[in-house]
Amino acid sequence: MWHNTRLLNLIASTLYALVALMAFAAGLLWLAQRPVFAITHVELSAMAGGTLRHVNAPGVRANALGKLSGNFFTLDLNEARQSFESVPWVRRASVRREWPNGLAVEVEEHEALGTWGNADGGRLINTYGEIFVANPAEAEEDAQLLALDGPPDSESDVVDKLEVMREWFKPLKVEPLAVTLSQRYAWRTRLSNGMVIELGREQNDEERDAMAQRVKRFVVAWPQVTEQWGKQIEYADLRYPNGFAIRAANVRFLTDAQAAAAAKARAPAASNPTNNPTRLKSKNAEKTR
Repeated sequence: MWHNTRLLNLIASTLYALVALMAFAAGLLWLAQRPVFAITHVELSAMAGGTLRHVNAPGVRANALGKLSGNFFTLDLNEARQSFESVPWVRRASVRREWPNGLAVEVEEHEALGTWGNADGGRLINTYGEIFVANPAEAEEDAQLLALDGPPDSESDVVDKLEVMREWFKPLKVEPLAVTLSQRYAWRTRLSNGMVIELGREQNDEERDAMAQRVKRFVVAWPQVTEQWGKQIEYADLRYPNGFAIRAANVRFLTDAQAAAAAKARAPAASNPTNNPTRLKSKNAEKTR
């Protein structure tokens, strides 16, 4: 080998190339670590078709920049994206490098639909049925928050049912302000006219169809209900297979036994014109159709 000039030249050239490559890599590494490439600038914008109401560049820098590790060259963009998505009100973020020391961040904000569970905990739910934590007072600046609740992992079901209920009660010119799914998977709603409605359970298609039919029957009967008992209906129970129960303000309906007792008590008063008839007063009423 030592007498092979061509082979020796090839080996020497290879070694020179390796040394040069190592020097070049070391230079790049030294250059990449210069402070001029430290991430100091964030260009924030809304994702296509969106607007930013609760997220701004100073807030993003204060919440996310301190969590980033690396510079323009060494930053892990996936980790950076997760850092920006941890900022309050940020639902989704897209991050790309911007020469020489910046990041271009596109953000999609949460669109708050309502509170979830205990409103004091700051847990909100967005229009996708996702839970996030933010200041409810900020959300209320955009629109009235609904009160939603349900068992764990039922968030999307509750949001879907809310949309169904909006269609159900649209003929009454009211809409749900609260929707609750109990631990037994029974539905309850409170409407914008103040009425609370018990809807019952639905765990399969048959029960779902039966519930829809009960609601339809109630909506069809609503004009007759309000004509007879007034519009101040506080409560309606639609869980009955062949009817429903209501409770109206300032009226009480007596059972047959109570009515018979009241009639008996009024009989002496009717035979004696000097006596005043007895008047029943109550704040509640209940009637089964």
